Amino acid sequence: MKPDIHQITGLILAGGRGSRMGNVDKGLQTFRGAPMVLHVIMRLSPQTGSLMINANQNLGPYEGFGLPVWPDQLTGFEGPLAGLQTGLTHCDTEYLVTAPCDSPFLPKDLVERLADAIDGHDLAVAVTEEAGRRQPHPVFCLMKSSLLSNLSLYLQGGGRKIDTWYRSLDFVEVLFEDESAFRNINTLEELRRFE
Repeated sequence: MKPDIHQITGLILAGGRGSRMGNVDKGLQTFRGAPMVLHVIMRLSPQTGSLMINANQNLGPYEGFGLPVWPDQLTGFEGPLAGLQTGLTHCDTEYLVTAPCDSPFLPKDLVERLADAIDGHDLAVAVTEEAGRRQPHPVFCLMKSSLLSNLSLYLQGGGRKIDTWYRSLDFVEVLFEDESAFRNINTLEELRRFE
């Protein structure tokens, strides 16, 4: 059965160091007149029942957006899977959808398309795939919240690669034609170029 919007919690991943951007918090960088994370909030919010943010620094500014903010349970900036674990821990709905804070162009039909791919199949994860390069973007995904124990075991075993983890599950990759939708802004030069 297709997940209902109210059964989907959104998680914005803002827990990285921002090392490629000179160790600044990417989500809080101004892009087209607003913090980058606000663009993601505005695009993802209508697609989910509720939203939360995963951040490991500048918690106060992130809390200023009026959403729950949760730092990683694993310390030491362990990557996006640590953020997913945190999101699953605090997810009260059947599904969790994720997007990074540095992707202001994410599709307005992201959740609908991922939910359609799960509909009628017993799948744990739906991952986005960019059509042009046939490149998966696993940080944009919809997953069952019941995956928490599976992911925690993977992390406890030293696993950190998101591709390796989701490929061990029943998954589907969903093709999106608009390559620019998953453009993430990693450097100050990219921030200026896409402004």
